[in-house]
Amino acid sequence: MFAYVRLEVRRTLRDPGFVIFGAGMPVLMYLLFTNLGPADDGADGWKTTAMVGMAAYGALGAAVGVGTGIAEDRSLGWLRQLRITPMRPRQVVLGRAVTSSVTVLPAILAVLTAGALSNGVRLHAWQWAVLVLLLWVGTLPFTLFGIGNGYRLSAQTAGVVNVGALMGLAVLGGLWFPIEAFPGWLRSVAEYSPAHGFAELGWATTAGHAPGITAVAVLLGWLAVFGSYAVMSYRKSARTA
Repeated sequence: MFAYVRLEVRRTLRDPGFVIFGAGMPVLMYLLFTNLGPADDGADGWKTTAMVGMAAYGALGAAVGVGTGIAEDRSLGWLRQLRITPMRPRQVVLGRAVTSSVTVLPAILAVLTAGALSNGVRLHAWQWAVLVLLLWVGTLPFTLFGIGNGYRLSAQTAGVVNVGALMGLAVLGGLWFPIEAFPGWLRSVAEYSPAHGFAELGWATTAGHAPGITAVAVLLGWLAVFGSYAVMSYRKSARTA
């Protein structure tokens, strides 16, 4: 399985589109969101909050985007090739999940670097380390969601669904705008959305304390849901491929 993971990681990192849109776009959005308009007393806090939100958004995009690549591989017959290898379905899904977990790192590191160097965000060394670790590990539910779409949908449909899901999750989860600005009913929904639970891991770290139990429980719940979805989608695809 290691060779399979290494192959997929090299394929992804060699794609110019991934580098430009996967890592460059979140950085550009972060710099625009935090540097347009007059500065105020809360600008420093917003730069830190937005840094976490945009790093989470970039990581989420890379994680969900793995599904589009899977759908394209299916159309080329790559899934049939994997079926004749000794790897079991769970290993194939796990291999894709590990691959995506590696490819989300450039987006996370790019936005955090922009926050430190361009916007002057200052955190303790342990906060930077924990922030990267939590944002990295926390993308697993979204990776599984993208994998599920990749094995269940056509290449064209998977691309559209993944982009739509990325936008919806980012907005609902408060990655672009604070959920405190939402209407009361929408804020209640947003607090239990997967992207908000994910970003809470980072916001709690920058605030200097551990993530809340609710945020962790929400993320674990979505991990179970999306993990089951990924395995079922792979099995269905294997039967029909």
